[in-house]
Amino acid sequence: MKDAAPGMVLLSEYRAPDWRVEHLDLHFDLDPAATRVESRIRVRRAEGAEPGAALRLHGRELELLRLEVDGKPPQSGVVTADEEGLLLADLPDTAEITVETRIRPEANTALEGLYVSGGSLCTQCEAEGFRRITYFPDRPDVLTRYRVRLEADAAHYPVLLANGNRVEAGELPKGRHYAVWEDPFPKPSYLFALVAGDLSCVSDRFTTRSGREVALEVYVEHHNRDRCDHALASLKRAMRYDEEAFGREYDLDVYMIVAVDDFNMGAMENKGLNLFNAKYVLASPDTATDNDYVHIESVIAHEYFHNWSGNRVTCRDWFQLSLKEGLTVFRDQEFTTDRTLFGVKRIDDVRGLRAFQFPEDAGPLAHPVRPDRYAEINNFYTMTVYEKGAEVIRMLRTLIGRAAFRRGLDLYFERFDGQAVTTEDFVDVMAEVSGRDLELFRRWYTQAGTPRLTARTGYDAQAGVLLVDLAQQTPPTPGQDEKHPLHIPVRLSLLALDGSPLTARLDDAPEATEFVLELTGEAQSFRLQGLREAPAAVSWLRGFSAPVRLDAGQGTSELAHLVAHDDDAFARWDALQTLLRRAVIARVESEADTVLEVALTRAIGALLEDAAVEPVLLAALLELPAHRELMEAFDRADPVAVDAARRSVEQAVFDPLADPLAARAPDRGLWDDGAFTAEAMGQRRLLNRILALRVAIGAPGAVQDAARQYREARSQTLAMAALAAVNDSTDPVREELLADFERRHRDDPLVLDKWFALESGSQVGDGLERLERLLDHPGFRWSNPNRVRAVLGPFMAQNHRHFHREDGAGYQRLADYLEHLDALNPQTTARLAQPLTRWQRLDPARSAQMRKVLERLAGKDLSPDLADVVQRALAR
Repeated sequence: MKDAAPGMVLLSEYRAPDWRVEHLDLHFDLDPAATRVESRIRVRRAEGAEPGAALRLHGRELELLRLEVDGKPPQSGVVTADEEGLLLADLPDTAEITVETRIRPEANTALEGLYVSGGSLCTQCEAEGFRRITYFPDRPDVLTRYRVRLEADAAHYPVLLANGNRVEAGELPKGRHYAVWEDPFPKPSYLFALVAGDLSCVSDRFTTRSGREVALEVYVEHHNRDRCDHALASLKRAMRYDEEAFGREYDLDVYMIVAVDDFNMGAMENKGLNLFNAKYVLASPDTATDNDYVHIESVIAHEYFHNWSGNRVTCRDWFQLSLKEGLTVFRDQEFTTDRTLFGVKRIDDVRGLRAFQFPEDAGPLAHPVRPDRYAEINNFYTMTVYEKGAEVIRMLRTLIGRAAFRRGLDLYFERFDGQAVTTEDFVDVMAEVSGRDLELFRRWYTQAGTPRLTARTGYDAQAGVLLVDLAQQTPPTPGQDEKHPLHIPVRLSLLALDGSPLTARLDDAPEATEFVLELTGEAQSFRLQGLREAPAAVSWLRGFSAPVRLDAGQGTSELAHLVAHDDDAFARWDALQTLLRRAVIARVESEADTVLEVALTRAIGALLEDAAVEPVLLAALLELPAHRELMEAFDRADPVAVDAARRSVEQAVFDPLADPLAARAPDRGLWDDGAFTAEAMGQRRLLNRILALRVAIGAPGAVQDAARQYREARSQTLAMAALAAVNDSTDPVREELLADFERRHRDDPLVLDKWFALESGSQVGDGLERLERLLDHPGFRWSNPNRVRAVLGPFMAQNHRHFHREDGAGYQRLADYLEHLDALNPQTTARLAQPLTRWQRLDPARSAQMRKVLERLAGKDLSPDLADVVQRALAR
């Protein structure tokens, strides 16, 4: 980095490709030390191409063995090599380019392209990994059909997989064998995949709504074949849901999933051959928690849904990444909501947005859902592109209605099948089917930042009218100092004194009990007419109808009324979160607001006594705002003080409720069965939340109850919850239980990651010394992203006392680790470095220490991935 800044790619400079690839034949002679790749690329000059335009073949870290044009070596001056790959000039309008390269998978620690994981050979090509395999126009708007021949040693690699359908296989001399795969659907290079290994296949079948039989195959290491049932069941549910909810049917003869130990992300939607981080495939009640089960089902569904939203219709360029990711996150969120978590899924999604995406939108890495520039595309696989992108889709559905939205999706898939398109194309279709003017709405894709929404009301008793005044303002973000109004749907309802919904009319619309106000300017007023009494409370942003920060000016009594009566799960939860947030802020800024804290105790006590509150919702209601979210309430804050204030509020509010909490806890013996049902998971979630609260407030016998729960647990859900409850306790039982867990699971890496995370995140003892011991543990590997994330992630996110030491030792230690990891895996390093970008939001002493660490990194020779993050962090 000290020598050269990462180059900038600009959306404004996009040009359609001058060359089309009509077909690609790939031949792999697979070997972990040295794999030979031969590609035959049939190209044709595109219509309207610039005369004389050269053919760009991207390539990185390749050994070129042979290059031919139409079967002959190119003449002098035809080929130019540069840092991006090869440029071929003076080609005829049609040509066949033959390229032979040699690559070294076992030396590939970046885990992009072809690499080795657990003895298998596998690929990761999104976003730009294919150029590490062979020279090719590696861009998402170059789609073609692939025919792939794989050859390998039959004993070491009995399983040979690639995209599409297998059309041929057989034996070769010297103990080798081959398989040929053809994908009938055009795809970009980022969706290419292959796997070669000694793997066990767990199979099933699925019959589509049109009667086609599809083979379902999950490939795992042999000792894990008994942990695939949930993944297969989740896949079948997702396939059926996509047919019923979105009208999308699967299109190949086989759908394959491969679990990989070493993987930078969660999973990859390669056409017909999904590669998964093993943690999102493998599950059994004794190794996986309820959260693991939910995440596995969600990720399985997400990658399957990509078959249409991402594969059949893909993105024209990487600026359009949210076109596939935002839409697919929306689809998987709908699936999970309908399948397991119902209204609480929305709460969990918003909790994640506020803790991670809102800070991203307010920091130096802020960018629009559809960026207009990037230096390193790997750094734009963000909460903004994914989760905020999904919120944009959800707002669009709110504005045009569910029926029009479904018609729009159908038309989008029909019109653009087999094409690479843009967010503009998507919104155009929705405008066409709905007849709505969505020009202002498009700004959600191009403007960064989280809007601040101000809402005030006034009631005219004589006229029976509630006047609603709304205003919006979006703070400046890097590169966008000037902000403009957005099209914001604000869903609301009015509650009477008895908690029932009030009927009113919005302008000339029919009477209703719920309304969507469309704010399109900086400020607007709305009239809700026909009211027969004054509303006791306004339920704002029901279902979180827009990703905004809301200031509704509501007092404690109005919010408490919503906590007691609101029938919208999100709005009810949000009212309580607002009160809890105020209580923490009060302790940070001055002193405890005892009146507010007493009101909170009273409101939560009533919830505990209300048998009508579902266990899963009650568990969510009992959770305090996340530390990351609370930090956003201040321009600058001491993170250790914020953590202390949060704990103090928890103690003050819940200590008087020790007995009601114990009384409301579900019977552990009835629900410790690992059943993957909404009811069972809800009961366990409430049981575990109450246990955590009782330990936190020091309730008599709570630590002993946690120890008993751990020792008697039949499911990992209850065992892990017991460990988490005592993880910040100084009671000797903590060390005893954690040591027992490590002994039990030291040979199971995915379960051991849970132990790593607990030890790293604990604030007891000497956190830096413990961190070093974890990195020296026999089960830790710097080359495995899961291990690295399990140790370093919780240390930064949860161990406030040690990561945020006033002397900066925590930041300095992290910088040491990042520098070491960057030489191995730049992509993972850049993501782990992001907490350092928040230096301007810390108190002055810690801010200076964190900036010093960033400046130290800036003076090193960093990868483009990490250099991009460090530069943007220091630029603001």
